[in-house]
Amino acid sequence: MDRPSGRAPDALRAITLETGFSKYAEGSCMTKFGDTHVLCTASIEERVPPFLRNTGRGWVTAEYGMLPRSTDSRMDRRRAAESGRTQEIQRLIGRSLRAVTNMEGFGERQIRVDCDVIQADGGTRTAAITGGYVALYLAFRHMQSLEAIKEIPLKDAVAAISCGLWEGTPVLDLDYAEDSTAQADSNFVFTGAGGIVEVQGTAEGEPFSQDEFLALMGLARKGVHELVTIQNAALGL
Repeated sequence: MDRPSGRAPDALRAITLETGFSKYAEGSCMTKFGDTHVLCTASIEERVPPFLRNTGRGWVTAEYGMLPRSTDSRMDRRRAAESGRTQEIQRLIGRSLRAVTNMEGFGERQIRVDCDVIQADGGTRTAAITGGYVALYLAFRHMQSLEAIKEIPLKDAVAAISCGLWEGTPVLDLDYAEDSTAQADSNFVFTGAGGIVEVQGTAEGEPFSQDEFLALMGLARKGVHELVTIQNAALGL
């Protein structure tokens, strides 16, 4: 079985996490999963949503968007921002980041993580979660440098990866050529310790079996372990 990319079934694409990419954001990471490039920035706001006022708790939220020429043909900026897919993905990113954040550890502040897809070649949501965590960590480190907080209020790392059945074989980190023809497609979000944050899995044709699902999960665990190692290296941990 030869993947279009030439990678082994359990191989990630080339992954790079470039920190400090944005001059102005408190935390930023240019995230590259092969030819998928996502700029993740974290901005600190001295306010929280109304439901958290006077609670002493903070909030982490996310926004996701695809630039007009991030794909092979131009998409309308407004329609892309308002699509159901965009809403679903940004909620997923927010849930993933909140799963590892101590909301009582940074006061009544909101951190907004923006994930802007510059170039898409499959796996944009998993790249956004993986890079979004790095940007969030850097925003907390910025607050720590200003003595606004004593400790980084993160309980663990979080990262995400896609897996799928391509020509009947479980493969890791699908690019667009594989994703568009896969028999099953799934996204896994895990913490650094292996906790499950979210699993999304869909059969694109025939239903797939439990054994095939477990094979995909095994690949995902391997991939996320490698991603967390790359995150830690980017953060100097």
